[in-house]
Amino acid sequence: MPKMKTKSAAKKRFKITATGKVVAAAAGKRHGMIKRTNKFIRDARGTMVLAEADGKKFGHFKEIMTWHA
Repeated sequence: MPKMKTKSAAKKRFKITATGKVVAAAAGKRHGMIKRTNKFIRDARGTMVLAEADGKKFGHFKEIMTWHA
């Protein structure tokens, strides 16, 4: 049986930590930054851990993501 393909879209957007949490980039920074507050822009830098409920949606991805530890 052939190997399962990695979900390329998920591979580019999410990372799974060693403890199993899902990390993603903050949303809302693609365009329209002029109307955002400086606090929002600062807080949206870098990555953030997804909420536990959202992280559970990745349970079936963990098995086929080749880059998962």
